[in-house]
Amino acid sequence: MPLLEVKDLRTYFFTQEGVVKAVDGTSYVVEEGETLGLVGESGCGKSVSALSILRLIPQPPGKIVSGEIIFQGRDILKLDEDELRKIRGNEIAMVFQEPMTSLNPVLTIGRQMTEALELHMGLHGKSARDRAAELLEMVGIPEAGNRLDDYPHQFSGGMRQRVMIAMAMSCNPKLLLADEPTTALDVTIQAQILEVMSRLSREFGTAVIIITHNLGVVARYADRVNVMYAGRVIETATAEELYGNPKHPYTVGLLNSVPRLDENRKDKLIPIEGLPPDLAHLPVGCAFYPRCAWRQDRCREEYPPFRLIADAHYVSCWESEKVKREIH
Repeated sequence: MPLLEVKDLRTYFFTQEGVVKAVDGTSYVVEEGETLGLVGESGCGKSVSALSILRLIPQPPGKIVSGEIIFQGRDILKLDEDELRKIRGNEIAMVFQEPMTSLNPVLTIGRQMTEALELHMGLHGKSARDRAAELLEMVGIPEAGNRLDDYPHQFSGGMRQRVMIAMAMSCNPKLLLADEPTTALDVTIQAQILEVMSRLSREFGTAVIIITHNLGVVARYADRVNVMYAGRVIETATAEELYGNPKHPYTVGLLNSVPRLDENRKDKLIPIEGLPPDLAHLPVGCAFYPRCAWRQDRCREEYPPFRLIADAHYVSCWESEKVKREIH
């Protein structure tokens, strides 16, 4: 049994302009200890799908319309608030995009870290502070014990993100959702943060879903990759298979738009032409049709099924047999 199984999840936002189908029939699984990369352009539904797992969608205007989110045999969508509170931060934790807006500016780091330890682990007073200091040391913050009484503004961006990771890992969760954890950090700090997450995942056996635009991050850290477009997973495979043999035109476009060290410096990147679709007015057929170099009339009229084309490699494309990435 997989640790997490998302089945036909649909999360919509009901606005004056119409119903925005942010997640529109997404399905995937996460195995224990696995690192899953979730990639795609802004607005494709990556963050909303992660927030749906913890039922953190703002209502209104958002609503999880249908689907199942099976975590360790329980459907999260059927749990009451008390049961859900026991899971959030304890069995499933999340690292958000921007730590400065996720940390409370008027509470010390120590108070914010000990809250989860008190609620889920039953630690109080000195034992909770000692555990909080231990966690800060674990993520590479020097003089951790002395930093517990500092406020978020006294930490750099990279240090704040380390604090967020320490808070997320404080209760040894089974699943960690990392929503673009290196946003707004320079490349050196990005690498350090990702190495910290990777090390903690190995040590504690925690499964990780990394949501990112950065395909280099996915290549380095993910075991398997889900590519999302217009609210759906349109291709999934192991990282090695996906990079070596992409079979959806959108995946090919993403890979072609990434700089390569083995290419001539004068070679230009190949962008994906056009714009992502309006999620409030999705077409009947394939949402990538207007931007696709391999499109056929059938693609416009009928949405392609999500089908197995190789070992653990699934794709939603009528023309996947013809799709090939050109390596220059």
